[in-house]
Amino acid sequence: MSITGITVIQVYWVRRAFDLRENQFNRDVNTALRSVAAQLYAINKVIIPQNNPVEQVSSNYFIVNLNTPIDSNLLGLLIETEFKKRNITDDYEYATYDCIDKCMEGGSYISPKKVNHSNAIATIPVVQNDGYYFGVQFPHLEATLISQMGIWGFSSVVLLIVIFFFVYTLFVILKQRRLSEIQKDFINNLTHEFKTPISTIAISTEVLRQPSIIQTPERLLNYATIIQTENNRLKQQVERVLQMARLEKQDIGLKREPCVIHVLIKEVAKNMELPLQEKNGELTVELNATVSAVLLDKLHFANVIFNLLDNAIKYSKNSPQIVIKTASSKKEICIEIVDNGIGISPENQRQIFHRFYRITTGNIHEVKGFGLGLSYVKLIVEAHKGKVSVNSELDKGSKFTIILPIA
Repeated sequence: MSITGITVIQVYWVRRAFDLRENQFNRDVNTALRSVAAQLYAINKVIIPQNNPVEQVSSNYFIVNLNTPIDSNLLGLLIETEFKKRNITDDYEYATYDCIDKCMEGGSYISPKKVNHSNAIATIPVVQNDGYYFGVQFPHLEATLISQMGIWGFSSVVLLIVIFFFVYTLFVILKQRRLSEIQKDFINNLTHEFKTPISTIAISTEVLRQPSIIQTPERLLNYATIIQTENNRLKQQVERVLQMARLEKQDIGLKREPCVIHVLIKEVAKNMELPLQEKNGELTVELNATVSAVLLDKLHFANVIFNLLDNAIKYSKNSPQIVIKTASSKKEICIEIVDNGIGISPENQRQIFHRFYRITTGNIHEVKGFGLGLSYVKLIVEAHKGKVSVNSELDKGSKFTIILPIA
């Protein structure tokens, strides 16, 4: 409200200062042209009329009505002299009205500051008038008045800078607030994700400490396997967080080598068989690319495909139906991963590749994760000079498209 109030006041005073300067200019021009008219009356020995011969047709055009012929050369000298007396330095053009030919003639374009005179009088309009008159027009009047505003122009620039930094500060504050909420959300998820395997390991350890467990080797092996599984899960979660920290510092360290993308996709698809069986899902692979040789880091890019397939499985309400398609052109290979999941709304599609962003926010854990998977996907694909995009509708599934340059 304060910024708005200051802006309104500034606009009001700038407008008022401009109007005052314009009125002063008009008074000076009127006075100068009346003096010119009086001198012409005296030279032609004509009685000076009581009414004011000067008429302002528009903001920058003045005419002086005279009932006597006008000498253009003498007129130019008189106008120039009177304008100098009153410090009128703006460019102007003048011409006299010929009653016989009904046109403007015998004038010049004058630039007092440049001492540049031109005989061109193309822009002075003709006013419907039966008598003799001459016209004076200031083609650049508005720009000149604005340039003379001085302190008002400076104060307006300062105000604009203040408003810019105010808006920028407000934007930064809102962005930091959003980041704070995302970080809080991330910490809640991180705590939950670590708490579950740690609790499982703790319970398994308590069981293994019982002396009777030695008598049942099957139970011993079972709980040892549980500890190993949960330990690997913890290790993967920590590694994922550390991976994102390295990527944020531009320390990706890609080890690119020639790779047939179809072979890599088949390997990742094979590793996803168990999660798909648990949810009665199906994965179809349609490898239609005629050229599939790509320079890439096999480990990182395998993680990219794994993350997209893992999301497709996790975010499916019913049995996941996933299709991996490939196609190629002379310079690029396209990989599409299509699913029948819950879909993504348009407003969320713009943010899903941001770090820590999760559509399910707060301490809600229907789907496990930290909001790092798609951010990782985007960073790795762009590190390979590729592009990743999403096309999705709510309750109709999603299609992620990766485009990579062919080696």
